[in-house]
Amino acid sequence: MTIPSANLKLDEFMQGLVKRNPGELEFHQAVEEVAASVIPFINERPKYIENRILERMTEPDRTIIFRVCWEDDNGQIRTNRGYRVQFNNSIGPYKGGLRFHPSVNLSILKFLGFEQTFKNSLTTLPMGSGKGGADFNPKGKSEREIMRFCQAFMTELSKHIGENVDVPAGDIGVGAREISYMFGQYKRLKNEFTGTLTGKALEFGGSLIRKEATGYGCAYFMEEMLKHQGDSIQGKNCIVSGSGNVAQFCAQKIMHLGGKVLTLSDSSGFIHDPDGLNEEKLEYIIDLKTNRRGRISEFAEKYKCEFHEGKRPWAIKTDLAFPCATQNELELPDAKQLIKNKCKAVAEGANMPTTKEAIDAFHNAKIIFSPGKASNAGGVSVSGLEMTQNSIRLSWQREELDERLKVIMHDIHQQCVNHGTDKDQVDYLKGANIAGFVKVAEAMMAYGVI
Repeated sequence: MTIPSANLKLDEFMQGLVKRNPGELEFHQAVEEVAASVIPFINERPKYIENRILERMTEPDRTIIFRVCWEDDNGQIRTNRGYRVQFNNSIGPYKGGLRFHPSVNLSILKFLGFEQTFKNSLTTLPMGSGKGGADFNPKGKSEREIMRFCQAFMTELSKHIGENVDVPAGDIGVGAREISYMFGQYKRLKNEFTGTLTGKALEFGGSLIRKEATGYGCAYFMEEMLKHQGDSIQGKNCIVSGSGNVAQFCAQKIMHLGGKVLTLSDSSGFIHDPDGLNEEKLEYIIDLKTNRRGRISEFAEKYKCEFHEGKRPWAIKTDLAFPCATQNELELPDAKQLIKNKCKAVAEGANMPTTKEAIDAFHNAKIIFSPGKASNAGGVSVSGLEMTQNSIRLSWQREELDERLKVIMHDIHQQCVNHGTDKDQVDYLKGANIAGFVKVAEAMMAYGVI
């Protein structure tokens, strides 16, 4: 006889999660954002309660923590901490980036891995979720130091990954250079050539438009949201935060779609160019941030526009906003300013860049808001396509990949509409959370209690 399960209560669920994961504030925030919209859905479907799906889904399959020892250019031994959080492989091999940054800790990686569960589910591709990295800072390090660190990191990580087990990619601090060093070390250790990492260079199995994919996907998703309202990006003023890969290529695709990009930023502040970016200016930014690793203020000096030191761009009057920098960069006062300036829509390009209070303010003001698990899923989507190309030993052309990315972002949008529409209004946060949850939950239940 099945004993009826009591309904889940958000407060009680979160109290239990916080008790099991003390001090992990980013992880708590990510889970609460999902649980708030998923729990009412679960309570109407007792099978999810009886199988304890949400409790199981918020506990990683395994968390691997290891020491990384390497030697700097002065012959000094350095020690960092490495991680891999393998969160959920119900619908495919663990998949998610590696982040090298001093801020990396278990809370941040668990939040990112948990978000990845829903993001990868939404892509419709067969990918589980994971995240990893180290508290290593590539800034200020020589090429040889970065190579030695990447090789030391991969020496341990290689024991836990594989093309059918766990397929890492890049993230903050991990670009094509770092992926290449790690892939070379993996190949040396395993004596095999397999697609165990994505974000590789084109010469050895990488995919076209991978570096553009997250930014392009974010712009495509915004276009889908506006199209659903009978509108488009064409002619709109847009503010973008960040100046890394995501921001650069989000800005580029916005321009291709007819929008005007007014801002970009980094940790030192933001630039405001009332005339809008063009291809020449964007090329300067790409060279500045990718090759010379300079500061965004150099752009303001060259093109004679405003630089706002130590500030974020959310006070600039705009139609559309694209937070593409880092977590919790858009807070309640910023949201109030965007609302006051009559911003129409917000699409997250970064992972959880908007605080809960800011999201609530957008919803109350009926501003269209897309969570990162939907609008920044383009990057992992093209990583999934890279996995496919590696498996079949073929490469697809740029146009084909771009078209596939557009189709995936359209499909993610449709899933959000299907699960998040109420009285002709689409709650994209609710839609993305429920759509991502259902696919993983059904797979978990199919396997039984494991």
